[in-house]
Amino acid sequence: MECPECKSTRTSKNGHKRGKQNYLCRNCGRQFVDRPTTNRGYNDQLKRECLKMYVNGMGLRAIERVKGVHHTTIITWLKGVGELLPDAYTPEQIPDVGELDELETFIGSKKTKSGCGQR
Repeated sequence: MECPECKSTRTSKNGHKRGKQNYLCRNCGRQFVDRPTTNRGYNDQLKRECLKMYVNGMGLRAIERVKGVHHTTIITWLKGVGELLPDAYTPEQIPDVGELDELETFIGSKKTKSGCGQR
């Protein structure tokens, strides 16, 4: 067994890590596994499918049920895609006229302080 750091062959076994034999280099003290798995995570096709489902109006937990990907993972993917988007559009000219829909608010006090008119 050869250390990936110093290329020394003076190594010893040092327990198991995620089901694989863990080694310790006696020269530099680095811990390592023999053949680490580098292909972890979800493939790009599944990520694209989940993002398309979200853009088309499907909820995060519904995507989780269909695809088997945790909803917080999908949120992380959405944040990553959002960072790639350009900043908000800034118009060159501000319009003179704006349109506002009706807005209704309640001003005053209610007759009762608790439910059904009872104290």
